[in-house]
Amino acid sequence: MTLLPTPLKPVCLSPGDAVAVIAPSSPFDREKFQKGLSVLEEIGLRPLFSDKIFETKGYLAGPDAHRARLIHDSFADPEIKGIFCARGGYGALRLLPFLDFEIIAAHPKVFIGCSDVSVLLNVFYSRCNLVTFHGPMMESLGMATQPTKQALIDTLLSGLPVSVIPDNKMVIRCGMSSGIVSGGNLTTLCHLVGTHYMPDFSGHILVLEDIAEQPYRIDRMLTHMRMAGCFEGLAGLVIGSFKGCGSLDEICRIFDDIFSDDAIPILAGFEVGHDEPNLTIPFGIRATLDADNGRLLYSEPSVAG
Repeated sequence: MTLLPTPLKPVCLSPGDAVAVIAPSSPFDREKFQKGLSVLEEIGLRPLFSDKIFETKGYLAGPDAHRARLIHDSFADPEIKGIFCARGGYGALRLLPFLDFEIIAAHPKVFIGCSDVSVLLNVFYSRCNLVTFHGPMMESLGMATQPTKQALIDTLLSGLPVSVIPDNKMVIRCGMSSGIVSGGNLTTLCHLVGTHYMPDFSGHILVLEDIAEQPYRIDRMLTHMRMAGCFEGLAGLVIGSFKGCGSLDEICRIFDDIFSDDAIPILAGFEVGHDEPNLTIPFGIRATLDADNGRLLYSEPSVAG
């Protein structure tokens, strides 16, 4: 049995903590951005950002080296206790050759985002062993429902283990298993296939979500990743929101078909991804997926006291 390294947990956030806001992918809507900042302030955090995050280069929030530098600066700054992302879009993939993982590992901090930021969540975990967080970003946080805000608080500020129980669960495959949780946006993860940055999901509970993809594209991406060996040895599957991708029934049928030969628990209906609520969940620590009772239970806190 291979012993996994102890996860590198960031320190639990506390009211009054300074948190950096960065733009690692696409430019963002400034009005929505300001509303998101207000929510961080409402929950007691102190958002800080440089005017450099407003830079643009076409569909990117500035040049690659510039966006990578903001990440490095945020991790290295001793005043900063956590890092939030402005939005996804596209661009995080381009940052990987520019990142200094030694800087990131030397200064473990809360790092949260979703969508295109799934690249960074998974690579920070796989390269640095850093526990990261799949959750809301500034563009959506200002319009977030109370469950989204409460999950953010419970996960990042309470210091307690997380329990995620979907309101509208759909059991695709019964059973129970434990494993380290990782994953995120299906399209984004699919673009890591064939690169040196593709994580090893063996023994993991994989969370997947997406937006505005036709069912046949969902099928194509899952088939491609399966043929590439990405799903070998999975411990379980958690299916988040697939907004604008067809009905949940249709999405579940696709997953049931692609994973028909896998004796692993598969549970759909989680409020994780591009819809509301968008619950915050940790990546990089162990949890138990109990498909029979419809819940994902973490066995330890995701942050250090």
